[in-house]
Amino acid sequence: MSFAEAATEAPTQDLVSRSPKQLAWIRFKKNKAGIVAGCVALFFVTAAFLAPVITGILHLDPETTYTDQLDEFGMPKGTMAISSLHPLGVEPGAGRDVLAMLLYGSRISFTLAIIASVVTIGVGLILGIVVGYYRGWVDATVGRFSDFLLAFPATFMIVALSLPMVQRIEALGLARDNGARIMVLILFFAFFGWPGFTRLIRSQVLSLRERDFVMAAKSLGSSTRRIVFKELMPNLWSPVIVFLSLTLPGYLSAEAAFSYLGVGIQPPATTWGLLLADGINYWSEEPIYLLIPATMLIVVVLALNVLGDAIRDALDPKGDR
Repeated sequence: MSFAEAATEAPTQDLVSRSPKQLAWIRFKKNKAGIVAGCVALFFVTAAFLAPVITGILHLDPETTYTDQLDEFGMPKGTMAISSLHPLGVEPGAGRDVLAMLLYGSRISFTLAIIASVVTIGVGLILGIVVGYYRGWVDATVGRFSDFLLAFPATFMIVALSLPMVQRIEALGLARDNGARIMVLILFFAFFGWPGFTRLIRSQVLSLRERDFVMAAKSLGSSTRRIVFKELMPNLWSPVIVFLSLTLPGYLSAEAAFSYLGVGIQPPATTWGLLLADGINYWSEEPIYLLIPATMLIVVVLALNVLGDAIRDALDPKGDR
């Protein structure tokens, strides 16, 4: 049998073509830590937004005080009065259920962090593409303004200006009480957060605009809109995902910190930051009351960071090398 006949009779294996999304999904599934982190993050986010359903099934309410679970000194009976009716116990003093408070508090924390992250990334992405693609005086103007913002101590500015901003929003009738405080935090987070992301996108666009595929699109007479959305945007998702993986847990921690300092969300609402602040008061008597929200915050932030790293590696076409 000749070589040609043997090659003809040999079984042939069909080549399967895969899109970049399919290849990224295959690489992501190989990352076991990323899968676990994604499941953990999805669990907490789902539990946060299904808080009314979960508390309804467990017959719990974040505003109800279970005084029968407290002793004469206002402290939970036993270890946080943990039982089948109160899986995480009740808070010292008022006697509200800790699990219900955590679920409803996470709704505010996640909502604020997600909106602030989306606004920050949206503004930074638009400005980064504009200044990186057009350069010239546009790049110089936006660059100097971002330098000006980066020179500001953002934390001290938020602490100093939060109350006047809240009063201004309430005077305009846009929101009241904690609604105004949430708006102020989102505005401040986005205002001080976009310069860094704009610089990252600008550097990426400056490199991409000189690539052959962009130059070929220009030579074929493609419009600027097509070049931006068809040539540049698909190559910018990796830095977007990486930045999102940093800002989302960062804003969760920032919200907790500012609520703890008294310039964020305030009672009667509940957030993880307020639970941490309240837990400090009972640290010596009930340390677990502080450890529960602190552990939740650490787990969520860690899971989001690990998930972001896994997605970044999956989107990197050189990740398998």
